[in-house]
Amino acid sequence: MIHAVTTTNIITAYDAATAYFTSLSRQHLTSLATQPTMKLRSKNWNFVTLLTITASLLPLATAYELAIDDIGSVNYVAQRVAYKMMQYYPGNRTGGIPGLFGDPYYWWESGAVFGGLVDYWYYTGDAGYNPVVTEALLHQIGPDWDYMPPNQSKSLGNDDQCFWGLTVISAAEKNFPNPPKDKAQWLALAQAVFNTQAPRWDANTCGGGLRWQIYTFNNGYSYKNTISNGCFFQLAARLARYTGNQTYADWAVKAYDWTFESGLSTTDYRFFDGFDTQSNCTSINFVQWSYNAGTYLAGAAYMYNYTDGDPLWRDRVDGILNMSNRIFFTHPDTGLADIMVEQACERIMTCNIDQRSFKAYLARFLALTVKMAPYTSPLIIPKLRTSAVAAARHCSWGTDANSCGMKWYLNDWDGMYGVGEQLSALEVIQNTLIHDVGVPVTENDGGTSKGDPSAGSQGGPSRGREQQAGQKLLENIGRKDKILAWASTGIMIMMTAIFGYWVY
Repeated sequence: MIHAVTTTNIITAYDAATAYFTSLSRQHLTSLATQPTMKLRSKNWNFVTLLTITASLLPLATAYELAIDDIGSVNYVAQRVAYKMMQYYPGNRTGGIPGLFGDPYYWWESGAVFGGLVDYWYYTGDAGYNPVVTEALLHQIGPDWDYMPPNQSKSLGNDDQCFWGLTVISAAEKNFPNPPKDKAQWLALAQAVFNTQAPRWDANTCGGGLRWQIYTFNNGYSYKNTISNGCFFQLAARLARYTGNQTYADWAVKAYDWTFESGLSTTDYRFFDGFDTQSNCTSINFVQWSYNAGTYLAGAAYMYNYTDGDPLWRDRVDGILNMSNRIFFTHPDTGLADIMVEQACERIMTCNIDQRSFKAYLARFLALTVKMAPYTSPLIIPKLRTSAVAAARHCSWGTDANSCGMKWYLNDWDGMYGVGEQLSALEVIQNTLIHDVGVPVTENDGGTSKGDPSAGSQGGPSRGREQQAGQKLLENIGRKDKILAWASTGIMIMMTAIFGYWVY
């Protein structure tokens, strides 16, 4: 059972704990950790939970000592880390824009943060951030309800759009409270992202794949990167499982196969960053990022689940997981073992703003893998737990003693702080509760979010080319859905003919 950690709970626990511990020295606290549960103001609080809260609030506290087997302790530390993360958020302040963290954080990372807060509600039951999350997710959808807001066009990548898509499919899977009926719905928004991305599949260069940037005038348009294609692969796999629609699964297979055929991944399941189409896709950037591996791992796990345990997808899950454990976790010969690390930049302190959040997505996708392929739990959970304890100890820094660092394997603070550090710590901590929550729902098994198979097919850049490709794609979505799609498309054609001058 999940126990929500709210401000009232914390004050209640702190008042009781303060009275109880007034006469005790800090050295005595640890020895009391095995004492039985205490009943506080009609609420049951495990003593370890009280110890976590009290030790973190005492003036001389230096770290959060996460009691990993106590839900109350995990919830409390997650609450504190999330609170600090949202102190960076200006979107709910006067003059702020809902959904944007602003410089130096790019738009995509904002979407990823709100995905973390969907997870936070899912794991802890604390709904305190839900109104802010809903406001943000709806404010950034853009005029076509497809997460392509015009004010982001100068740097809008397929990966950026897709991260918002993953957040809303996550909201659908977790039954995050639905928006009002007259607003865009979580499932329909995820379908809109898919429907705008599938027509961008570029078979004319490198044999397929999505480009990094959406618009031709942006730097990076000639680059095809792994995360754009991996995110599309995972989104398609999750839509396949949620809706039961084989068309999504076919696209997932296509995206996965292309990644390997193009050389962006290897037979031993290493995932590289990308390549430039101007070099005939032969000059590969061999840097390996944790979020690439995590994205493909979870996508493969969803396909394993969707195909009822197909051995092919099991082999892929196993291969990606084993390589990820080798690359993105510390080993005994380097000191502490099984602590998550962003290998390409963390040790040498070259991670940029984006890269400082990458471990968040690896943690998130490892936990999803446990749900979709439960047999992986013995390989994943111990590493998440070890990393969570280490991360919590590195979240008591700064003037407010609540800032997280990045190098969780160090004894001291590395001086790093920001949204990415908070999000990474939050995700690895809260995802240790994966066995305490239900399996993500589907449309036919508990899901309440409403979909729209034609969502997003009427808009987007290069309107004519994408709309034609979108119509062809939608022919495979089933008779009922096809009727809806054609009706919607017909309306759009008539309106464009009559009011076309309004579009441009």
